[in-house]
Amino acid sequence: MRDQYRTIVRPVVTEKSSARYGSLKEYAFEARTDATKQEIREAVESLFDVRVVQVRTLLQPSKRRTRGRSAGRVPRWKKAYVRLHEGDEIEIFEG
Repeated sequence: MRDQYRTIVRPVVTEKSSARYGSLKEYAFEARTDATKQEIREAVESLFDVRVVQVRTLLQPSKRRTRGRSAGRVPRWKKAYVRLHEGDEIEIFEG
């Protein structure tokens, strides 16, 4: 089993993810690109002591970025939407 602290990279807190939390009680996380849904489920359940109902993932495509004359690419990354059981919540998102 993979290290749970490395499976979840960081929470994704944007306007869209906050609205998703308000309507569906669904949290967004950045995960390792090679992490599976089962690994993400186990990591969230053990790190935050909650019960996960559903995990949905998507790969955000890489994007081209320019800074002055130099151009580069931002690497692709995996976003995971995690839905919890009724009554469970993650306190880092409450504010």
